[in-house]
Amino acid sequence: MTNLHSGLVDMLGLRIVRGDYPPGTRIDVDSLEPEFGVSKTAIREALRVIREKGLIDSWPKRGTIVNDRKAWKLLDSDVIMWRRSARRDDDRLLAELSQLRDVIEPAAAKLAAQYRKPEDIEALRRSFAEFEMAGHDVERLAAADQDFHLHLLRATHNELMMRLDVVIVHALNARNRIQHHPGAAWLDPVPDHRRVLDAVEAGDPQAAEAAMKYAIRESDVDLTSGEPVFDEPVARPSFSTDGSTDR
Repeated sequence: MTNLHSGLVDMLGLRIVRGDYPPGTRIDVDSLEPEFGVSKTAIREALRVIREKGLIDSWPKRGTIVNDRKAWKLLDSDVIMWRRSARRDDDRLLAELSQLRDVIEPAAAKLAAQYRKPEDIEALRRSFAEFEMAGHDVERLAAADQDFHLHLLRATHNELMMRLDVVIVHALNARNRIQHHPGAAWLDPVPDHRRVLDAVEAGDPQAAEAAMKYAIRESDVDLTSGEPVFDEPVARPSFSTDGSTDR
């Protein structure tokens, strides 16, 4: 049932983000039931999730209407993934992720240097050690990189800052697809990250902020230069009689 639900949410969310249903369009909910071969309950539950993300609204007598983009929750992780899958405004998305990262991460490093606890330092050290050992193992490097940056956010002990992890995850994922792929050449990121770790560990907010600004200096160029071909957009799910999907 979980696969059925997520498949419906992905397909309908992607259609809206891709522009299949332009803003102001009334979605014919009744037609979705025979199209996907699922129950009205399943369709309604999927639309409820999409409504929570701001993509649609439901009105008595008017039905289900696609919202204008300004109502969308653009920091929602699913909405970001649908935008990337749709490839409709990819350059804009990557540029905005880059700009947000430039704002968030130096500030996070500064706060982390002020408020980090011993357990935060230990987590950062572990992530950095894995990062350092990853070498040119692309998957290992990307995982360690993400882990390091997320631990840095947590070290701020600012609950609102930590909720911005979705921005960091998607920005790093996009950057790593562009820069860190098999056969590519890239600058050694270890010294830059070591400077960030050292400054946070030393409790030096200004040095931590400056080190992070330096560490992400190439990300602006990488992210705004465009991304290699992304995975194929979410295909129409094929629903089986037992409620599972083949995607």
